Formats: sequence, structure tokens, C-alpha cells
Amino acid sequence: MDKIVKDLKKLVPCKDTLEAGDIVLIAAKKPQMLVYGLVDEIVRDDTKRDEWWHVSMHLLSLPPRKVSWILRTPQMTGLETFTMNGEERFMMAVDFSQKSSHTGPKNKPGNKKKSTLRRVK
Repeated sequence: MDKIVKDLKKLVPCKDTLEAGDIVLIAAKKPQMLVYGLVDEIVRDDTKRDEWWHVSMHLLSLPPRKVSWILRTPQMTGLETFTMNGEERFMMAVDFSQKSSHTGPKNKPGNKKKSTLRRVK
């Protein structure tokens, strides 16, 4: 799981915080899963001593699912992995204001590429 987390952090720009409206990337080792989620609400769990939060979100899968997880701050901000039902998981908020370090192939100024799109009249 550590290698997966390390690779994800290289490919996807992430935020240090999490708030309602953020898109999160969730990874699990078994079953092997990589899915995005839309955070609806984050509410403090006052029944626990430490800093625990109820994180409600919609998993952007087919079909979409609404879930609510109870996580500590380091778990919901990508600082540490956690387990659910004995399976390791990882979650981090995606920062869409930054450009990803993985940008793909670049076109050179003199190298015009023919568009694959065409106008249909």
C-alpha cells in the first residue's frame, strides 16, 4: 500500500486539508480499487476523545454510492493509511488548482498535428 500511496502522490496533486465540496481520491489494496468521491459534509464526532470526524461523501462509481466514514484528521487528509473491515485504504483531497506533474506528450511549436475532430454539417 505504501508504494501505491507514493505513486499516487507523484501523479495527482493533493491538498493538505479536506472540506465539503472537495473531490477525494480513494485507494484500496484488496479489493484493488481506485475511485473518486465528492465530499458532502464533515462533522466532528463528539463521542470520542481524539479528533474524529464523520465524513459523508458520494463515491463516483457505477452506480454512485453514498457513504459515511469515521476518520481522524491524518486519515482524511492523506497523511496516513487506515483500515476498514481489515482492508487497507487511503484517501486524499485532489487539488485541481495545481497542474499535475504528469502532463503527457508535448507538441513542439513547428510540429502541427492534424486534429482528430471534424466538423459535421
